[in-house]
Amino acid sequence: MLSTIVRTLVAAATFSVALAAQAQGVTGDVQAGHKKAEMCIGCHGIPGYQNSFPEIHKVPKISGQTDKYIVAALNAYKKGDRKHPTMRGIAGSLSEQDMADLGAYYASQADKTAPETPRTANTAAAALIEKGACASCHGANFSKPIDPSYPKIGGQHADYLFVALKSYTVEGNAMIGRSNGIMAGIAKQYTPAEMREIAKYLSTVEGELKVVPQSRFR
Repeated sequence: MLSTIVRTLVAAATFSVALAAQAQGVTGDVQAGHKKAEMCIGCHGIPGYQNSFPEIHKVPKISGQTDKYIVAALNAYKKGDRKHPTMRGIAGSLSEQDMADLGAYYASQADKTAPETPRTANTAAAALIEKGACASCHGANFSKPIDPSYPKIGGQHADYLFVALKSYTVEGNAMIGRSNGIMAGIAKQYTPAEMREIAKYLSTVEGELKVVPQSRFR
């Protein structure tokens, strides 16, 4: 039943995203994005770099994500749908063209393809992932989302995935939380321990995401 509801909501959300993308009609430029990414590499270009807000966790791998996901995430921070003071400050300074350029740059760093079938999950993780119908949005290998504005999550840092998943359960907090009806409904099914189990497994899946090491200064 839940899987059917999720698929229905996903179809509606995908249609809305497609219309928004058509309305924007902005094309990203990789070289322009490379220059604009100077504001990003201090966190996302340092292997193992950790964020201390809202708790200590590694910053997400974004090299290899789709351009549309990068744009969608930045817009969510800009609008306040994703609450994170630093990211909102950065996203708030970006134009649609800036976001498109950054998306094109990080998407251009994809240099591998995830296996069609990930390694078998342990029984507990498999049951939890099935319960949330995670593959319905993120793909059977968690690197082929049904819509490019959704994230690839295979191989992402476990501690980041946990913090991100937990953030969808937060309500009424001006500083922490993410507003997404689909993800909120899914995340609220799980206990923190179950979220950690899911995150731990997904981090071990061979994916397409990576950190491209760069100096803090170019």
